[in-house]
Amino acid sequence: MAFRSQQLAGATADQVDAAAQYPLGYVCQMFDPLYGAGEFIYLKGLAATALGTWVKYLEDDYTTALLAANDIGQVAIAQAAVLAGQFGWYQIKGKAVGKALAGYVDNALVYATATAGSVDDAVVAGDRVKKALGASAVGTPSAGLAEFEIDRPFMDDATAA
Repeated sequence: MAFRSQQLAGATADQVDAAAQYPLGYVCQMFDPLYGAGEFIYLKGLAATALGTWVKYLEDDYTTALLAANDIGQVAIAQAAVLAGQFGWYQIKGKAVGKALAGYVDNALVYATATAGSVDDAVVAGDRVKKALGASAVGTPSAGLAEFEIDRPFMDDATAA
């Protein structure tokens, strides 16, 4: 993926910064020739973040945590390994690439799992990531990843859709 911003000269979705280069929580649109337009938010990283890691983020300080079962809050997908003490872009809208567990199928709903930072299609009450849908099976575009269509996804730990 080569998402690039036309709003921020030189900004790419996969950049990782040692010091914040943009205001935390800043949202901009970027474009990739293969995946099209997407929206990205600038957030603080955390240990164990890799390309495609699903995170929950807090809007009061723009920190991230690996997405896990029973979470509540806004959800995004890391565009690079943005580790603790670093800053980077996380996708919140458009066609995205994220971590998925073995067996994830195309066009499936998205559920948080006990494997923090990854999702699956196994139905678990309260763990559905709303406003996210699988756009490929796991393995596309590469091992351990799948394509998703997201539109500012979130979790609310509700038992109903």
